[in-house]
Amino acid sequence: MSFAPLRTLALLGFGATLFTATSLAAVPVRSESYAWRSVAIGGGGFVTGIEFHPTAPGVAYARTDVGGAYRWDGASRTWLPLLDWLGRDDWNLQGIESLALDPSDPQRVYLAAGTYTHPNVGDGAILRSADGGRTWDRAAIPVKFGGNEAGRGSGERLAVDPQSGNILYLGTRHAGLWRSVDHGATWERVAGFPDVPDDSVLHRDPQTAEKGRQRYNYLAQPVGIVWVKFVPQPGHAGEPTSTIYAAISRAAGGLYRSTDAGRTWAPVPGQPQGFRPTGASLGGDGSLFVTYADQPGPNRMTDGAVWKLDTATDRWTEVTPEKPAPAGTDGRHFGYAAVCVDRSDPATVVVTTWNREKPFDEIYRSTDGGRTWRPLLERATWDHSSAPYTDTMTHHWMSDIEIDPHSRDRMMFTTGYGIWATDNATASDRGEPTRWSFESRNLEETVPLSLVSPPEGAHLISGLGDVDGFVHDDLSQSPEARFPGPRFKNTETLDFAATHPALMVRSGTTYQWDKIHGAWSEDGGRHWQSFAATPPSPDATKRFSSGPIALSADGSVILWTLHGGLPQRSTDRGGSWSPVTGAPVDLAPVADRVEPGTFYGYDALAGILYVSTDGGQTFEATLRGLPKAERQWWGGVPQPEVRAVPGHAGELWVVAGEKLYRFTERGRTVSVVPALAKVGSVGFGKPAPGSDYPAIFAAAVLDGQDGLFRSDDAGKTWVSISDAQHRYGSARLLTGDPRVFGRVYFAPHGRGIVYGEPAK
Repeated sequence: MSFAPLRTLALLGFGATLFTATSLAAVPVRSESYAWRSVAIGGGGFVTGIEFHPTAPGVAYARTDVGGAYRWDGASRTWLPLLDWLGRDDWNLQGIESLALDPSDPQRVYLAAGTYTHPNVGDGAILRSADGGRTWDRAAIPVKFGGNEAGRGSGERLAVDPQSGNILYLGTRHAGLWRSVDHGATWERVAGFPDVPDDSVLHRDPQTAEKGRQRYNYLAQPVGIVWVKFVPQPGHAGEPTSTIYAAISRAAGGLYRSTDAGRTWAPVPGQPQGFRPTGASLGGDGSLFVTYADQPGPNRMTDGAVWKLDTATDRWTEVTPEKPAPAGTDGRHFGYAAVCVDRSDPATVVVTTWNREKPFDEIYRSTDGGRTWRPLLERATWDHSSAPYTDTMTHHWMSDIEIDPHSRDRMMFTTGYGIWATDNATASDRGEPTRWSFESRNLEETVPLSLVSPPEGAHLISGLGDVDGFVHDDLSQSPEARFPGPRFKNTETLDFAATHPALMVRSGTTYQWDKIHGAWSEDGGRHWQSFAATPPSPDATKRFSSGPIALSADGSVILWTLHGGLPQRSTDRGGSWSPVTGAPVDLAPVADRVEPGTFYGYDALAGILYVSTDGGQTFEATLRGLPKAERQWWGGVPQPEVRAVPGHAGELWVVAGEKLYRFTERGRTVSVVPALAKVGSVGFGKPAPGSDYPAIFAAAVLDGQDGLFRSDDAGKTWVSISDAQHRYGSARLLTGDPRVFGRVYFAPHGRGIVYGEPAK
């Protein structure tokens, strides 16, 4: 590898100065070994499924909607991530549509990987492992998966034939049923399965639908075939299983069956009508329990039922534990999501409700095949010690529940923020409460939206989607609580005053996008006070976020840009706001890290750098001809990363057009680093020994190598700090630690917060 020269550009614009280009001699790029760890939070995202291996004790796997897949390590009671080796080009494979285990081989595991079915996203893939997820093979399939789309918690679409482990079936969202006969290496569509459409989901919030929101997650999405189940035949090992069930997410006749090993299919006679099948579990006596709801989830279910099918006689029996209230009444409206039959006792079965808000979702347990039920959670006790923030969460989106086939007292269920487990499930039989612990250690699925590492106080403060944010005093322990004070759903922007770092500001949203909030802290994020006022916005119905916020180096000025509006200025900690002049709409402000009066902003649509030297009162276009970006299809404006350099007045680095630029003299001159391509993010850390310039971290491609790089000499040379097993799909929001040389924090795609430092 070699480093191309750093070139200084002359860009003609207001105040631009012509400089002579300089070049540096090419030098080798070396690699440095790094140790990579997760910042401990615990859970934080939707765990969509769990699978215990039926014959190997202690073997279990979990899948998530955006954060990859995990294997359970019973000795340490820890989840081990399996897909951190995926690189930037494969970020879409971090969302897992389905997982399957081979009942005859505990080492074989399969994943249907793909996050979105969006036309701009590539096909999914089948990931296959024959060594418990330590290494993987990838099989191509011309199908898109929706690991983060409607119906992602329903059943398992991927299944291994329990009698013949080389055979797999896969239900898809929009391309029917597929089969493999060579351990998932190649796939063909099952010609005999009927081409019956599902009931596509108009996944739209009624409060925002009339405002014309057009985000992809709110368009009609296909849900397709949501689960596949085999009915094994004793004494027929090695032969393809004859009887197979498959469920389409549709309210009329969605359940199909084959009795000739998948060659022909027909609707199951007498099946319930009016609800979509969501989950299923087969008992050892041939009873197939099926849960139903009016929606596939995770959008809101309002009705549902539980039915049992005797697969030998085709006799259906309704076994619904609690009837949802009729539509239009004031009672409880909910559906049913997951079901599991105890492998050691076919009369013992558990089911979960979905969206049963009063008082909360429930697990019902039966020991007589569904004739009678008792609730498990109304008297349950909860251990939040592994992740204290969960004390303020409610168990919801309980899309899967599994009884350990090797211990009927052991159960796990999933939620929208992690996994809960009990080791005394049978206590309810004795009228005693069940005990639950948050079993999500090292399963990190938060989505960071902002990260800062100030020069004093806690080393890291995070702004997160769905769970607000944290002050991280100990990176190895889940924080004691979320941000105290005003509670946001999403903390989208954080900033601190460079010369008074205990003073901070943040902006964010609650559960409605047009409800934006701001707050300030004077103790490093440990306590927060809401702004007394909110800047005006030209059209609150079109907001997609709270907008970027910036705090001057001395903390005296706050600049905040709401979506679709001009930057607004406050000098009284959010008590009042006034518009700045000279700035375009949607300009994202960034404060200089030394000069209190200097702010920057990059107009992505016009390719212009703006600078203010009067505390944000007025902005002036300083450089033109910079890379431009097109407005995104849903109306948002892509924002280049603009990072002011700590300790160096008038200097900033910018990621725009997938290139890395260095601006000096308050943006009047600019240099580009041509060696780095496809640059995704940049950040600063503590200078190397003997240097006064911060270490620079960049997520980029260098000489064809995609990964993370560090420069200790202001971008002249770079050190590769990545390795093949720690690529995390992508790296965003890079920030180094100003007090620990070499340490870098970043946000992967849905895998929480990761940090690395030179290996000792």
